[in-house]
Amino acid sequence: MAFKTDIEIAREAVKQPIQEVGAKLDIPSADLLPFGHDKAKVSAEFIAKQKGKSDGKLILVTAINPTPAGEGKTTTTVGLGDGLNAIGKKAAVCIREASLGPCFGMKGGAAGGGYAQVVPMEEMNLHFTGDFHAITSAHNLLSAMIDNHIYWGNELEIDQRRVTWRRVLDMNDRALRDVVTSLGGVSNGFPRQSGFDITVASEVMAILCLATDMDDLQQRLGDIIIGYRRDRSPVYCRDIKADGAMAVLLQQAMQPNLVQTLENNPAFVHGGPFANIAHGCNSVVATTTALKLADYVVTEAGFGADLGAEKFLNIKCRKAGLAPSAVVIVATVRAMKMNGGITKADLGAENVEAVQAGCANLGRHIENIKSFGVPVIVAINHFSMDTDAEVEAVKAYVAEQGAEAILSRHWELGSEGAKELATRVAEIADADMANFAPLYPNEMPLFEKIETIAKRIYRADEVLADKKIRDQLKQWEEQGYGHLPICMAKTQYSFSTDPNLRGAPNGHSVPVREVRLSAGAGFIVAICGEIMTMPGLPRTPAAETIMFNEDGQIEGLF
Repeated sequence: MAFKTDIEIAREAVKQPIQEVGAKLDIPSADLLPFGHDKAKVSAEFIAKQKGKSDGKLILVTAINPTPAGEGKTTTTVGLGDGLNAIGKKAAVCIREASLGPCFGMKGGAAGGGYAQVVPMEEMNLHFTGDFHAITSAHNLLSAMIDNHIYWGNELEIDQRRVTWRRVLDMNDRALRDVVTSLGGVSNGFPRQSGFDITVASEVMAILCLATDMDDLQQRLGDIIIGYRRDRSPVYCRDIKADGAMAVLLQQAMQPNLVQTLENNPAFVHGGPFANIAHGCNSVVATTTALKLADYVVTEAGFGADLGAEKFLNIKCRKAGLAPSAVVIVATVRAMKMNGGITKADLGAENVEAVQAGCANLGRHIENIKSFGVPVIVAINHFSMDTDAEVEAVKAYVAEQGAEAILSRHWELGSEGAKELATRVAEIADADMANFAPLYPNEMPLFEKIETIAKRIYRADEVLADKKIRDQLKQWEEQGYGHLPICMAKTQYSFSTDPNLRGAPNGHSVPVREVRLSAGAGFIVAICGEIMTMPGLPRTPAAETIMFNEDGQIEGLF
């Protein structure tokens, strides 16, 4: 049987006018700012009016550690949302926006796949409604104003050696990781060492995704620490007087984007922090708005549950007062085989033993999510070459872990293939079995929070951090930041910091090479192992095959 490609399916979509999609959530046309016919922003005024309404059920979709075999977390999120609507539930989907970095690098698009996609796919994976450009501009405006302040006399007495605010770009570019700015003479300012991060790692991105409204956004922007004086006292964004202009640049970006699934169900697509180097969740304002408008909200957190779900539960839920009713962990038979030692070239042959050997990674994630007090269900994202025996092996293993696994064929069949999963998820959510609690309390010392994540989620024996890092954490505690949660920056491919160590390793060490204070976002970033906050392009980037075809259509993007 020949399957259509994702892009072929997306191009055949019969989209409804965005006003009709909004009407399904009782959003008046006047409260939608249209971007063409098929996407719109939801007005801040409408969102403010929803306060006080009761919330629907929040369902988090996460996954095992990613493998080259593919897992399909966004595809499952969209399929589950469509499945819930198909069984008569009022449901909405909340996912993140796509970064140009992975689109032109290695990962590709981020709009789902098969018959479980969000459209318009091409626009979503390119410039969309301009949110990332606004974030990039706001971030770099602050960078420019810092250097400008120093150039015109440095009234705040900023120590140029201790400027911590870097620049950002929404593209993978390893050449910009470390740069020297202001070369070329007196008129260009004072040379200093700096660098670029990718836009999704920007504290401005995190702030936009965690802020509740424009007032909160500007307050958080003002709280950004841009550097230190010689006496080590912090200098804030509001000291530079950049917070007001940055908020102006972000006003429209702060409004959530409304689009639709292939089955014309509403989907909020807003914000885009990566889960390996940032907190990995869509915006609080999109999620909380959806919860006021729908009975069930299906959202996702990036990469494996050790990263995205951990941060969703420890950072986003803590900050926004959210509590999921159920967590869906996505797994595939193919990924189980790879975790069991099979190469990608050999995944087509049935190998029940390899599936069983690779299930340990899934089991670790199940155990971790349960430790937060939230019920877990496993979605087996179906691939055509999966055999009945392999699927049953996964189901049997999950049952041994005290959970349930359901085969879902949403990629191939859309909502029809996700009805069983949707029915069971709704039953679990409606049973109100969750007793959610974060992994650690606010008052725990910062280094102990890092150790708690490393030992309880990653199953490490120890955290390696030199005296400079430990002293920095203690200094932040003394300055009043000890209550903040931790955002771990770590490889997504393993529970450890070694991307090649698959399965469920124990007894490893987690080296922390740097810590960063994101005072505006409200967390501490711990950079572990060799992870980079500015990725590089692979040997053969996807950009080489992205182009227009003879019909003027984009090829290679998805």
